[in-house]
Amino acid sequence: MRTTLTIDDDVAAALERLRRTEEKSLKELVNVALRRGLIDLETPAKPRKPFRTRAVSGGKLLIADITDISETLAIAEGEDYR
Repeated sequence: MRTTLTIDDDVAAALERLRRTEEKSLKELVNVALRRGLIDLETPAKPRKPFRTRAVSGGKLLIADITDISETLAIAEGEDYR
């Protein structure tokens, strides 16, 4: 079957690199890439195991009121803010 394709520049560059290294024709490379891509598209994705983050204790809070930004920063930076 003959058809005209418009190939993006990055894809064309990748095909050209492969064509040079594997010494295959552009037609062969495009057909291989399309076959692999179609198989990948037709194959249902494997369900992923949910990622769980374990909770850890951060210890007791060293700052009495975290809403006071200047005090919180001064304590965090070790400045004598008073």
